[in-house]
Amino acid sequence: MQDFQTFIERKPLYYKEINHKRVHHAYSLLKPHIKHPRTVHIVGTNGKGSTGRILAHLAYHSGLCIGHFSSPHIVKFNERIWIDGCDSSDEVLEHAHQRLFPILGQEMSESLSYFEYTTLLALVVFEECDLMILEAGLGGEFDASNVCDKELSIITPIGLDHQAFLGETIEEIAGTKIRSIQNKVLLALQPYSEVFEVAKEIALKKEAELFIYEKADNMSEQLLTIIKEKSWADYLADNAGVALKALDILGIKYEINDLLTVELFGRFYALTKNIRIDVGHNPLAAVAIEKVLDERVILIYNSLDDKDYEEVLRILQPKVKHVEIIDIHSQRVTTQKEIKQALNKLGIPYSDYEGSIQKNEKYLVFGSFYVVEEFLKRFNVSK
Repeated sequence: MQDFQTFIERKPLYYKEINHKRVHHAYSLLKPHIKHPRTVHIVGTNGKGSTGRILAHLAYHSGLCIGHFSSPHIVKFNERIWIDGCDSSDEVLEHAHQRLFPILGQEMSESLSYFEYTTLLALVVFEECDLMILEAGLGGEFDASNVCDKELSIITPIGLDHQAFLGETIEEIAGTKIRSIQNKVLLALQPYSEVFEVAKEIALKKEAELFIYEKADNMSEQLLTIIKEKSWADYLADNAGVALKALDILGIKYEINDLLTVELFGRFYALTKNIRIDVGHNPLAAVAIEKVLDERVILIYNSLDDKDYEEVLRILQPKVKHVEIIDIHSQRVTTQKEIKQALNKLGIPYSDYEGSIQKNEKYLVFGSFYVVEEFLKRFNVSK
C-alpha cells in the first residue's frame, strides 16, 4: 500500500466523464466503519470557501470540535482538510489513508477520482468532530460531498460556471446545486432572481425548511466595525452574515469578536500594502471584485480554458491599468495567445509577468487558485 502523498499524486485532477454512482458505492462501504457528526453542506458558485471558514472558525472558538473540508488548495493539500483551527498535518492525513484504503479495497480506492477519495478521507479525519462542514467541489446533487446526510445546506451565490457539467442556464445550474438539500436550507443573497424560485420549488418538493438570508440579518454595529477593521469587501461581509445566520439556525452560540482572528487567505487578501490576491475565477467573482476596488490596479492574470475570461476582463477593465499574464501549470490552462486576443479586442494593454513588483503601484492577483499559487511561488511568499 502506497503512502497517501504518493497515492493521491498519481490520480488525475480532471475527468472528461464522471461516474456519479461510484462514490456512493464507496461511501456505503465506509459508512459502517466511522462516526457521523452533524453536517453542514455548502454549495454554490462563489463564496463557499470564505463562508465555510467563517462558520468553522466561530464554531471552533465556541468550544466545539470542528472539521472544514474545502477545495482546491492554494499551496498545500493539507489546506483542504482543516480541523480545530489548523490545516491537517501530514501524519493525520496518512493515518486516515491507512484506515480508508483497506476499508474500500484496492480496486475501489484506485478507481475513485482525486476529489472523491479525498472527500471520503475528510470524513475519516472528521469522525470525532462535533460538526463538519463540507464544501461541494463541482455542482451539488452529484458531488462527492453529497454522499452523507446533512443537517443544513447553505446555498452561496449561484452564477454561470462549469456549464458543460451543470447546465447552460441559471435555472439548470441552480437546480443541479440545490437538489442536494435535505432538511434545512439557507439561501444567501443571489445575483439572479431565478435562483430563489428554484430554491422554493425544490424545498417544497423535499419538504425542507427554507431560510432566506437578508442583507440586514446579523449586520449589527459590532459586526460592521469588525468588517471595517478587517477591510473586507462587501461580498466577504455578506458571507460573514450568512455564516452567522447558519450558526443561529444550528443553535450554536458564538462570540462575534472571534471574527477578528479569522484568516481568509486568498479572498481579496492583503498580501502586502500594495498586493491583493483573490482566487476568484468567474464573472460573478469579477463583479464582486470590481465593486470593491477603489483605484486602478495592475492585474496579474491567467485563466483556465473553461472560464469566460473575456467577460471577466471586460468586467474588470474599468479598474485595470495594465495586465501582466502569468504562466500557470494545468492541463486546463488557456493559451496565452487566446488571453492576448481577448485583451487586444478589449483594448487593454498587457505584457508577460516577469516577477517584478513596483512599490508605487497597486496589484491584484486574480484568475484562479493556480494563478495565486504560481504568484506565491515566484514572489517567495509562504502561507
